[in-house]
Amino acid sequence: MSLNIIEARDLTLAYEGVTAAEGVSFTLEEGDYLCVVGENGSGKSTLLKAVTGELKPAGGTLTLAPELRKQGIGYLPQQSKIQRDFPASAREVVLSGCVGREGRGFLWGGEARKKAADAMELLGISDLAERTFGDLSGGQRQRALLARAVCASDRLLLLDEPVTGLDPEAAHSMYEAIRRINRERGCAVMMVTHDVGCALREARNVLSMCRGHSFFGTVAAYERHERLDEAADEILHHHSHEGHSAFAASFARELGRDHLRTSASGEADGKGEGA
Repeated sequence: MSLNIIEARDLTLAYEGVTAAEGVSFTLEEGDYLCVVGENGSGKSTLLKAVTGELKPAGGTLTLAPELRKQGIGYLPQQSKIQRDFPASAREVVLSGCVGREGRGFLWGGEARKKAADAMELLGISDLAERTFGDLSGGQRQRALLARAVCASDRLLLLDEPVTGLDPEAAHSMYEAIRRINRERGCAVMMVTHDVGCALREARNVLSMCRGHSFFGTVAAYERHERLDEAADEILHHHSHEGHSAFAASFARELGRDHLRTSASGEADGKGEGA
């Protein structure tokens, strides 16, 4: 049976004193692939910062497996702190992910160098090792930064909009690389994305964060959730247009969510029994 490496219960997240999300609950198992979707300002990036420890939840509980604290977390934020004109090679940028595991400044040991070489090979950028980071294309820089995150942890990657600004070919290459890391290395992935199609293609589970409520479940359960929401919206529109009470539509939506919560619970129980 797979173990939970992250467990969140009824989280409230705030940034600079402003509440970003409430009532967020989810789990992430070893080797899982979770996509976090939702509208702008719904707290997705804030959630990743809470997982890294950069921000403390304003309420609820967020529990990380002890081995994550020991072995680290690989994190690829939306905006990297590494400047394009930073005078370092791609290899040195990737090696910097080993800081805290083995690294001693730029006096890297053999284990760190091997880890960096393996990560660059996995990401298909071994031939770029000696290139200056700032001379790389956008897609190449993102793959180098992803390799850096892989060096930081082989248990969990947190990715915040990793394909933002990339052309379709480069984005496809990034998604393929993330899939290989997850499936070939068994590394859990928690990825924030606006690309719902990607979430449905790549993820096993989806966390949808919206103002007022959140949803967590399998991809299939998420698709049912979206269909029910669309149906409820259509009913609401019809009743509003006809001048009728919207109570029926609201009630239908809540019934749908209750059904999904029950279904998700049943799926989780079934998975546990079959493990």
